[in-house]
Amino acid sequence: MLLHNKTTKILTALFLLLVSVKMVAQEPIEEKITNKGKFYVYWGWNRGTYSDSDIRFKGDNYDFTLSDVTANDRPTKFGLNPYFRLDRITIPQTNYRIGYFFKENYTISIGVDHMKYVMNADQNVMINGTINTGSVYDNVYSNESIKLVEDFLTFEHTDGLNYINAEVKRFDDFSYLFGLNSKNLQINLTEGIGAGFLFPKSNTKLLNKERYDDFNIAGWGVSASIGLNITFLKHFFIQSDVKAGYINMSNIRTTKNTADSASQSFSFIENTLVFGGRFRLF
Repeated sequence: MLLHNKTTKILTALFLLLVSVKMVAQEPIEEKITNKGKFYVYWGWNRGTYSDSDIRFKGDNYDFTLSDVTANDRPTKFGLNPYFRLDRITIPQTNYRIGYFFKENYTISIGVDHMKYVMNADQNVMINGTINTGSVYDNVYSNESIKLVEDFLTFEHTDGLNYINAEVKRFDDFSYLFGLNSKNLQINLTEGIGAGFLFPKSNTKLLNKERYDDFNIAGWGVSASIGLNITFLKHFFIQSDVKAGYINMSNIRTTKNTADSASQSFSFIENTLVFGGRFRLF
């Protein structure tokens, strides 16, 4: 009788185990999001801050350097026009990019950071060098203070400070930290590095020379970023990154005369907010 009771308990336990396994097997398994092989595109906006920089101007009959020049960005007031009007959406400080997941967690992409850089008017800076152009500013300067008034210098990259760059980025899904396990929601930490060239449209007026406002390849830049990506409904996302970088422009056009140029280097911090989608072509 004792053996019979023991056998009955074992068989009952095995039966309950088999039933529970079958019930678990019949429960729907949440489909895991896979990224490898997907393309993505995004569009959005930025704000930028810039370090002080030394700017050297040289050309026929002048060669001087302005030290510790300050500058800011120039955001466009938010509104449906021009932020969402198709023929004007490039007016604000914008970001756009296309990329590809070549591994589950890694992407390669190319895009444009359309920032804006505006030298602060009427600031006092130190000047060193010579000017001999027949203007009221003709002089030999040795660590002297000068005020950057309009008839001396206007200096902007406002259409814009275009950083055209390639970027490698890593995506780390940490949705599980919030108890989430859904194919329709993914929270990712993003980390990336990039490099590229500067293609600014510089608005410059120097020593009453003819205003120059055109595109040219002016130099190079490198950057690193970290951010947060929220992907929902498998295909759509919102992303915010903080990007820090270094820009070196040794060939900035300043006048119609190709002998005239400027050079500067500075660091920047860029905050972005973008919206995009992921998709497969095949």
